[in-house]
Amino acid sequence: MTQPSTENFEMRRLESLSNTIFGVAMTLLAYDLPKTGAFDAMPDWSDLFRVYAGRLSALVLSFIIAGVFWISHHRRLARQPEGGRGLVMLNLFFLLSIILLPVTNGLYANYRLSSAVAVLYGLHLTAIAGLNAWLWALVPQCRPHEFAGAIFPVLVFIPGTVVALIAPQYAQVLWFLAFGGLLVSRFLAKKPAAGE
Repeated sequence: MTQPSTENFEMRRLESLSNTIFGVAMTLLAYDLPKTGAFDAMPDWSDLFRVYAGRLSALVLSFIIAGVFWISHHRRLARQPEGGRGLVMLNLFFLLSIILLPVTNGLYANYRLSSAVAVLYGLHLTAIAGLNAWLWALVPQCRPHEFAGAIFPVLVFIPGTVVALIAPQYAQVLWFLAFGGLLVSRFLAKKPAAGE
């Protein structure tokens, strides 16, 4: 049973809030980057690589993740012009998980070889992906390829987090595979339905 339209929220307002949250979170990913390294002398290329390579790869990973989820969030809100309180609250929890991305990214960028930190980062990525998939499942008439594209990152982040527990240096490679969700969604969208 759906609520009367007077009880529903316009998702355009949530979209404005989410654009701001994503923009700030994606900008804050780089906030501490230049402050994290300390050099005893003028750095050369090898010093710069040693200090910043891991941090830059974590920043790029988190930035791409935030970008992909921003696109997904924008597409999902366009499909749902209105929503009840429960849906709005779930969207706010999703946005909270995005706000926390600079925090876990900062930890991961500085201590990515720590199993505990890598697992925490992996659990955070899994939570973001899980909330996104849950929200897609609530879209009226969600197409199978859209849901497949939303659930694919969850199915990648979970084993990536298990790898982070055992060998944190390899987890990031698996986490990058989560972007295959876009390819899965596109492939399934172009695939003809049975009987065509």
